[in-house]
Formats: sequence, structure tokens, C-alpha cells
Amino acid sequence: MSEKHIDEVSGVETTGHEWDGIKELNNPLPRWWLWTFYGCIAFAIGYTIAYPAWPLISSATGGVLGYSSRADLNETLVTAKAAQGDLLAQVEARPLGEILADDNLARFARAGGRSTFKVYCSQCHGSGAEGAVGYPNLNDDEWIWGGTVDEIFTTISHGVRSTADTDTRFNEMPRFGADGLLEPTQITTVAKYVASLSGIEGGEATPEGQQLFADNCAACHGEAGLGLKELGGPSLADPIWLYHPKGATLADIESQVQKPRHGMMPAWSAKLGGATIKQLAVYVHGLGGGQ
Repeated sequence: MSEKHIDEVSGVETTGHEWDGIKELNNPLPRWWLWTFYGCIAFAIGYTIAYPAWPLISSATGGVLGYSSRADLNETLVTAKAAQGDLLAQVEARPLGEILADDNLARFARAGGRSTFKVYCSQCHGSGAEGAVGYPNLNDDEWIWGGTVDEIFTTISHGVRSTADTDTRFNEMPRFGADGLLEPTQITTVAKYVASLSGIEGGEATPEGQQLFADNCAACHGEAGLGLKELGGPSLADPIWLYHPKGATLADIESQVQKPRHGMMPAWSAKLGGATIKQLAVYVHGLGGGQ
């Protein structure tokens, strides 16, 4: 029998293995750790026998206890629907104005709208509805298509420039530069006039710029640039800009006049239904900027 080798530094017997001059100390795992490990293996085997576990081609092993989390979920959903039943029916049947006037019903609608918003709307408008580049902030009082609860309901139902809804809200700013509707010098002049409406650096309200604005922009944005919600023309006289949430520059305005960007909001009526959209409208209207 070969003599056991004791490590000089630690005083622990080595296993006899050696790699590149490095020897392995013979430190067995603690008994409690081994028994815990074996217990976990036994528990895992028992679990896969008792509960659904192993995937098959088109299903999974059912487990001898016959437990189904899906069945539990369905039962919970049925119970929740039953609890909502009367209130949900009232939301479906009553006009939005009456829903807002009923504190109990409005509270129920806001709660449902908040949950729906997180699932379907937060991806674009943000979890706090603060918006992003190209996606409106729903907390302020600047509404391109109007901020009354009924107008919000219409926008959610039919969307904006949605190809799936014939009643969608539609407007499209002309490509004044790309299509040759205005000369480059005219674009600069009208952009300076627009910039002057909200005090942007480089803005200049010249008579020529005012006339160009009246001839080409006022029909949608209003004579004073305050916007026309019935046409989806945003106000140009405040610091709120859809594609520049931190503030637009003169160059940004010129770019938009030259070749404007047009976003699209889906129409949700077919997917969500009237009652759910009413709840969403009540929730969004109550965020603080509803008119």
C-alpha cells in the first residue's frame, strides 16, 4: 500500500490526483449536504409522479393526483367574471357620461381600464402613459383628436390611420418638400414662422411666413396654429411635439414640413369589444389630461 500524502500547507490528506503540479485535497462533502441532495432527488421523482410533469408529443403526463393548474385558472376566471357580471353589463349598456357620473361604476371601469392598458397600450404609451417619440403622452391636456371621454373612446375604437377599420381617424400632412409643393426657401420661411408660435430659437414671424402658413397649414392647424382636433391637426403654439418630446428645433420643423412622419394607432373595437374600450376610455380620461 502506498503511503498517504499529507498536504504540507493545510495538513489534509490528498486524493493522489495531480494536474500540472496541483494536488487535490481529500475533503469529502458533509453528510448533511449529501442527504439533502439525495432527498431533493427523491422529492423530484415523487413530484413528477404525482403532478403533471413530463412533456409528450401532444400533451403531458397527467400525474396520479390529477391536478391541473389550467382547470384552477379557468375556475378562477369564471368566478371573477361572475363577480363582475352586473357591473360589466352596466358598463356595456350605459353611455360614458353616465358611467363617469356613477362613482361606483366609474371606479370599476377605471380598475378594468388600468389592467387593459398594461396589456395592450403600455408597449407604445409607456407603463405610466407618459408616451415616447411618436407616441402621445396621455397625461397632459394636449389631444390631437380631442380629449373628451367620447372622443377618446372613438380614437381607441377606430384607431388612427388603421388599415383594418374603414371608420378610422385619418389625416395626413402633405409632403411639401418631397413632392415639390413648396420651394426650399419657402419651407425655411414657413418653418421659422411655425417656430415663432412657440418661441423656438430661430423662429421669425415674417409676413411672407404668415402668408405661407395661411395658404398651406391653417386649414388643419388653425389660423393661429392652435390646432383643429376635428381634423387631427395638432397645436403648433405650445412646446409639446409628438416626435420631439423634449422639445423641437427649427431643423426638426423643417424636416417635418419637408417629409412628414405619420404614425398609426390600431383600431381596437374588433379585438377588445365595447365594454372593455369604455373602461379604457374612462381610465385614460382620468389620467389627468382628459377634457
